[in-house]
Amino acid sequence: MELKPLDRDEIEGIAQNAIEDCVDFVESEIAFDRLKSQRYYDGHVDIGQEEGRSSVVATKVRDAIRSIKPSLMRVFLQTDRAVEYVPRGPEDVKFAEQATKYINYKFNELNGYSVIYDAFHDALLKKNGIVKAYWDTSYDAETYTFDNLNDMEFTAIVNDEGVEVIEHTTKINIELDPSGLEVESPRHDLKIMRTKEMGDLKMESVPPEEFFVDSNARNLEDAYAVAHRTDVRVGELVEMGYDFDEVSELADSGTDSTVSDMEDFERTGYLDQYNESESQDPSMRNVLITELYMKIDVDGTGIAQQYKLTMGGDNYKLLSYEEWGHMPFAVFEVDPEPHTFYGTSVADLIINDQDSATALLRGVLDNIALTNNPRTEIVDGMVNVDDLLNNEIGGIIRTKQAGAITAQTVPFVAGQTLSAIQYYDQEIENKVGISKASLGLNPEALQARTATAVNATMQGAAQQIEIMARNLGQGGMTQLFKLLLKLTVENCDEATMMRVSGGQYEPVDPRSWNRSMDVAVNVGLGTGQEDQKQAALQQALQIQMQVFQAYGPQNGIVGMTQIRNTLGDMLAMNGLSNTERYFLPMSIEQEQMILQQQQQQAAQQQQALT
Repeated sequence: MELKPLDRDEIEGIAQNAIEDCVDFVESEIAFDRLKSQRYYDGHVDIGQEEGRSSVVATKVRDAIRSIKPSLMRVFLQTDRAVEYVPRGPEDVKFAEQATKYINYKFNELNGYSVIYDAFHDALLKKNGIVKAYWDTSYDAETYTFDNLNDMEFTAIVNDEGVEVIEHTTKINIELDPSGLEVESPRHDLKIMRTKEMGDLKMESVPPEEFFVDSNARNLEDAYAVAHRTDVRVGELVEMGYDFDEVSELADSGTDSTVSDMEDFERTGYLDQYNESESQDPSMRNVLITELYMKIDVDGTGIAQQYKLTMGGDNYKLLSYEEWGHMPFAVFEVDPEPHTFYGTSVADLIINDQDSATALLRGVLDNIALTNNPRTEIVDGMVNVDDLLNNEIGGIIRTKQAGAITAQTVPFVAGQTLSAIQYYDQEIENKVGISKASLGLNPEALQARTATAVNATMQGAAQQIEIMARNLGQGGMTQLFKLLLKLTVENCDEATMMRVSGGQYEPVDPRSWNRSMDVAVNVGLGTGQEDQKQAALQQALQIQMQVFQAYGPQNGIVGMTQIRNTLGDMLAMNGLSNTERYFLPMSIEQEQMILQQQQQQAAQQQQALT
C-alpha cells in the first residue's frame, strides 16, 4: 500500500468510525451496569414487591460508598500537599520543591477538593472517575472611546496589540501652524475593543456518560481512541474561533433518546425541559461536541501522531484537527481489572447483596406487622365490619354471635431471620473494608484490649480501604499531577509570582522545570496511624536537634530548613495548617543568608578585638 497524506474527508471518515466504535462499546457493554449502580445507589432494587407488603429497601450500596468516601478523602487531602514532585537529578532539587508548592497551590485554587470528591464517587459507583485537565485560553475584552485624537495618537492606539476598531469617524479642523498659516488638521473619534489573551490551568470532573474509549484499550496510553462528548453553546464555539453559520446548523442535529441521556437522567433525577431549538437567542443553543484523541498518520509518513479532532453534531462533522502531545484525562479506579480499561466498582461487588438484604428486611418487617396485627376470621353476617376495621385501642366490636371472631396466630420468626441479616452485613463489610471496628464504633470488639491490639484491629479492618487508596494514588492522582505539571511547563510563557507560606511571594519560572519529574503521592494509608506518624516526627526532630547542636549549622545533614519542615508537619498533623503563626518560613537561601551574616558579624568582632 502506498503511503500518502490524508485529505480532510479521509480524516473525518477515520474519526467518525473511531467515535462510533467507542460509543457502541461503552453504551452496549458498560453503560447499563452504571445505570443499575445508580439506581441501587438511589435506593431501588430489581426484586418484586407484593401489594400491601413492605417496600423498604436496604440501601447497602449507598451506605457502603458513603462510609468509604470520608476515609479516602482524609487519606489524600489531610495535608496541603496532596503530592510531591521528585527530582530526577541534583539540578532538579530546587525546581521540584517549587513545582510541589506551585502545583498544589493551583490544585487547591481550582477547587481540587470537589473535583477529587466527584472522581472518587464515580470510581466507587461507576467503575471509573474521570478528571480532565487542560490549559484554557480565554480573552478579556474591554471597550474604550476616544475623542479628538490627532494622527499620531490615532495611529499609536489602533496599531496596539489586541485592538479592534469598532467605530471611527474623521473630521477636518482648520488650525494655524507655527508660521501663522491655516492648515487642515484631521481629528479622529474612535471606539475600540481591546482584547487581552489570558491562559490558566483548568481542571474538572467528567460525567462518566460523556467519556468513551475503544474496546481494546487497557489504559489511556495504549488506547486507539478516547473521546469526550458534551454539549457546548453556540456562542462559546464562536469564541473559540468557529464559524457561526457552521456551528449553528449543528445545533438542530442532536438526538433526543440515547443511552447517555438515560444515564444523565438517572444521575440527576430529572429531564432537561428547556428546548434550545425554540430559543430566540441562537448563541445559547447547544451543539453536541466530541473531542477525539487518537493517533493518525495524517502526513503519510508511516508513523501515526496523536491528534485532537473536534467533531460537531451527532453525525460527527469534522470542525478542526491539530497535533496534540498528551491525553488531557486522569482515570481513577478503586479496583482495576488487569488488562482492561474498566475495573470493578464497589457497587458491582454488593448489588446482589442489596437484593438479598432487602428481601430479608422486608420479611422481618412483614412478620412483625402480621404478628402485631394478625389477620382475622369472622362468621359472615355475625360481625359489624366497620367496628372490626377500627383499630382504636379499647374499641368495641359488635357481634351477633359469640365466637364469631377468630384471630389467626402468626408465629414471630423475625428473630431467627436477624442472624441471616447479620451474615449479609458481615459479608458486605468484608468486601468493602468498612466495619464498626474500623470506624471505632464497636466498643465490644475493642474493650479490654491494649492500645496496640486495638490499633491492629482497626488497621486490619481497613485493608480494603488501603488497597483502594493505593490504586487511586498510583493511578488517577499520579496521572493528574503529572498532567498538571506538563501543562504548566508547556504553556506558561513567562515567570510568575507564587504565593508561599505566611502570605509571602516567591518568583518562579515554570519553563525551567523538568516536566518528566516523578510524582510521589502523600497518602496516609490505613486508620489510626496518626499517632505513629507523630511519634516518628518527634523522634526525627530529636535526632535533628542532636546533629545540629553537635556539629553546627554546616553539618551537611540537617539545617534550619529541615527542622522548620519537621515542626510544620507536626502542626499540620494536628490540623493546624497555618503553621506560620508559630514558626516563620525558612528556605535554604534564607538559611545561607543568615549564616553569611553571622560569619560577617563574627569577622567584624574579631577585627575589633585585634
